Amino acid sequence: MRAQTLPANAGWQWIVGGFAIYRRNPILLSMLVLAYWFTVLFLNVLPVIGAVASSLLIPGLSVGLMQASRNLERGQPISIQTLYGGLRENTKTLIALGALYLVLTLAVLGISALTDGGELVSFMLSSKTADRETIESGNFALPALVVMLLMTPVMMAYWFAPVLAAWHKLTVGRALFFSLVACWINWRPFLSYGIALLLVAGIIPGLVLGILLALFPGAQSFITALITMPMLLAVAPVIFASFYVSYRDIFGISEIV
Repeated sequence: MRAQTLPANAGWQWIVGGFAIYRRNPILLSMLVLAYWFTVLFLNVLPVIGAVASSLLIPGLSVGLMQASRNLERGQPISIQTLYGGLRENTKTLIALGALYLVLTLAVLGISALTDGGELVSFMLSSKTADRETIESGNFALPALVVMLLMTPVMMAYWFAPVLAAWHKLTVGRALFFSLVACWINWRPFLSYGIALLLVAGIIPGLVLGILLALFPGAQSFITALITMPMLLAVAPVIFASFYVSYRDIFGISEIV
């Protein structure tokens, strides 16, 4: 198993590559992303057990979206079976990855609770939106920083782990190790990738929405819905496809088994 070290501008190319894949079948890829979201949301409706079940299934579902992206790039058909087909690839390992990710996330939140008495965790579980007073108080600054610092290596270890487990049949430990190393040696392209994601999924849509709301202040709800839904249906599939492109460029499609 070998990961290549790529130049910094590769991160921007992952977004471009994701868009190229999305253009091959935008409607169907968007539908698969919606099916992914609805599956996770449906499971989370169930108290406790639903959150656990969704955590266990997310690695397999993410592999399904990666498979859909690979099929589109190769000119092969995709369907709803492609999304759920990822659950059949090295199933036990994928479920173990989901369970371990859930445990690590809870552990990180538990550590953050030591810095603020659990206020951030309670706020997250309450499903409330942060008001201006809450943001300006700075009460969540330290625990949020702790969560960010501790979750970064966890996310690095999990970035490629599901697809490495599914397509390369690696064990949990080896999948996490190779994913962590691949992200570490490619921190420059991942930094540019993060900036590109911020622009594509945050700044640019926000500017467009802000301009339209300034021009038509009386149609706030309509404009928000008009802009938000197409953005989600277009930007989200591009981002998911870019995950596959990052894997393809770093590990090489010749290594897929």
